Amino acid sequence: MAWLTQMRISCLERSLAGLDWMTRRGRRQPPLPAHLLTGIEGEDAAYFYLRRKGYVVVARRWSSTGLPGDIDLIAWQGSLLCIVEVKTRTAHDMTPAEVAVDSHKRKTLRRLARQYVRRLPQKTAPQVRFDVISVYLVPGQKKEFVHFENAFGWSEGRQDWE
Repeated sequence: MAWLTQMRISCLERSLAGLDWMTRRGRRQPPLPAHLLTGIEGEDAAYFYLRRKGYVVVARRWSSTGLPGDIDLIAWQGSLLCIVEVKTRTAHDMTPAEVAVDSHKRKTLRRLARQYVRRLPQKTAPQVRFDVISVYLVPGQKKEFVHFENAFGWSEGRQDWE
């Protein structure tokens, strides 16, 4: 059964890539800037990465009226709600991709996560974990993922990668 699930995910991933290619090819409006396309491709790759690991992804690019920013992916791992920030790079620089999640971005993600949890129909708030996934889309190489589970918490007191 797990094999069938993995095959379904792979078929969905290939179908999405094909549809994206057709959309870009037939677009009558100016294409998006390269950095935005790279970011979208990385978020798509992270989505399928999480699905393969058994996460249930419930939202992509979630935003709230009145609050700046968005949450790249929101997923459940069992009863744990995961707020996921995706950082995509096309090369391995001196600075890892995950370092781009600075204190301002963490504050924004916390604010958005609070808003998302308030909107859940549950009477008690679920346990929330903040993850960062670095996606490396190096041309000519296989996609590489570095997943930092529980990368930061509700307060600024700790960061696992620093």
